[in-house]
Amino acid sequence: MTAALALLGYAALVGVLGPLPLARAQWAHRAPHLAVALWQGLALSFVTALVLGVHHLAVPGGHLHLGLVGLLHVCGVDHPGGAAAAGWRLLLPAATALWPLSRFAGALARTARHRGRHRRLLDLVAARDPALGAHVLHHATPAAYCLPGRHSRIVLTRGAVELLTAPQLAAVLAHERAHVAGRHHLALAAADAFAAAFPFLPLARLAARETPLLLEMAADDRAVRRHPRTVLAAAMYRVADGQVPHAAFAAGGPAALLRVRRLLAPAAAPHPAVRLAAALTGAAAPVLPLLITCGPVLP
Repeated sequence: MTAALALLGYAALVGVLGPLPLARAQWAHRAPHLAVALWQGLALSFVTALVLGVHHLAVPGGHLHLGLVGLLHVCGVDHPGGAAAAGWRLLLPAATALWPLSRFAGALARTARHRGRHRRLLDLVAARDPALGAHVLHHATPAAYCLPGRHSRIVLTRGAVELLTAPQLAAVLAHERAHVAGRHHLALAAADAFAAAFPFLPLARLAARETPLLLEMAADDRAVRRHPRTVLAAAMYRVADGQVPHAAFAAGGPAALLRVRRLLAPAAAPHPAVRLAAALTGAAAPVLPLLITCGPVLP
């Protein structure tokens, strides 16, 4: 019971109070990749603590010991009389673990269907430009976006091709390629699934709110490694109003003004100590519930 209370208390702390400092942290927009990793680490830590806490409540007396055979025996996710003796009691922690996993699988499946339909439509109505490495859609409104995934597509409208200069086009394409190469759709799907699984949890709501913007900033940062900031900022401003399909990453979008300001007035990178602390927190957070439950003083 002590272990269950400790784990559920930890889950409540991470889920309610943990995200507040990160949501307000000024360094997050200066190190967006690191911030996304920290959001995901906190989410994984919450789910792990919740599952282990429910296990201890459902299977009282089960102690966690290292060195036993099988994954369910690792850190004692087991019953004193064995899994067969636990019987139906193991269903509750299993269901707790499967709930967010099923939401994640569902989010991936839905977005894959959306992307698949749009991809098939693009193959019919858009012309691939080998020089640009993108599909050009005959539409007057300037827009640029990508459909990530296994069969990714980068899409430009004819309006964007005609309006943007060659350097601006190159910067926009670099931004979209960064989304594809970084597999940003997986991080976005994880944040959306976590919010769908725990809609009233502050950690889930804030992670779903912050992750899309951080991923756009991460793509911006990768693009400006080879292209001037002013060029990318000007291109984003010109395509900011373009409409994009669901499940796509857009070069513009509702947060374009904030991103343009960030590009034109870049802040210094976070202090190395801040980066180290954030990285260690993101790496250690998912492990802490296991340390709590493996503790010899927490029966």
